[in-house]
Amino acid sequence: MGQQGLRVEPRGLRRPPKNPEDPELALEGFYLLAAEAIRSFDGPLKTAALTAVVLPVDTDVNEEFGETDHLNVGGRLYALLFDTDLDLLVLTGGSRTTRFGLDFARNILTNVEVHGEWALITDFEQRPVDERGQPRERAADVMSYLVGMRYLTERETTFIVEYYRDGTGFTGAQMRDFFRFVEASDAAFRSTGNATGIRRAITLSEGAYGRPNPMRSYVYLRASQKEPFDILYFTPALTTIVNVVDQSFVVIPELTWSPLTNLELRLRGAALVGEQRTEYGEKQNDYRVELRVRYHF
Repeated sequence: MGQQGLRVEPRGLRRPPKNPEDPELALEGFYLLAAEAIRSFDGPLKTAALTAVVLPVDTDVNEEFGETDHLNVGGRLYALLFDTDLDLLVLTGGSRTTRFGLDFARNILTNVEVHGEWALITDFEQRPVDERGQPRERAADVMSYLVGMRYLTERETTFIVEYYRDGTGFTGAQMRDFFRFVEASDAAFRSTGNATGIRRAITLSEGAYGRPNPMRSYVYLRASQKEPFDILYFTPALTTIVNVVDQSFVVIPELTWSPLTNLELRLRGAALVGEQRTEYGEKQNDYRVELRVRYHF
């Protein structure tokens, strides 16, 4: 037997939706109370940890998490078993429906790692609209999963490939109905000045239709090179996300450099490719360029 411990602390839980195009970007979290117990062992089970979380939601605290006036509880059981990282997770309460999850990660070779995630959301409510903007409500238990692999070459080039299936996402037909509704609303506004449909479309785009990657199947590919040409703290990378359903995609080249302690410079662009009525083809821009300067103190 080895280390064991217990701590209780208030902290932020980073669970607002992350942008898959920039998953490492820090986001503001929620207020919660967490307790964690950790213990290590000799044998196949190296480490076990149990984390319990209490997350209140009312009109003043964590109101963006879900339905207010509820006390939500969650838990995570972590184990390092046979050199495999395992997590079992659960969340319940009134703000969101009960959901379960598990994930794993394991190095099958020194330079090859495989990982996966699975989630079940009970009584998930989805409200796709038809081409007239009328909702078709449905509630069902849905499953999502991810499988992926990471490969590190001798020259420290990292390749990541992942497939993601989102059970909460829209089908291709549902997204096309939404795009047709937007087109019809725009045409009605131009011909009659009636903005009712436009306002409805804006509301929908600020909800589920406007979230990052709102559809069901995606492939994620990324290649990054650590310190090429012996330039210290410099990492170029190339990322692409492909929508398997409608074959649209985005390509993201980026350069990251930390020339000084606590200073990070990042230049990244994005080129969006897709036909009409596809996810990336219907974005407001065809490409974009970003420069970010980050200083830590």
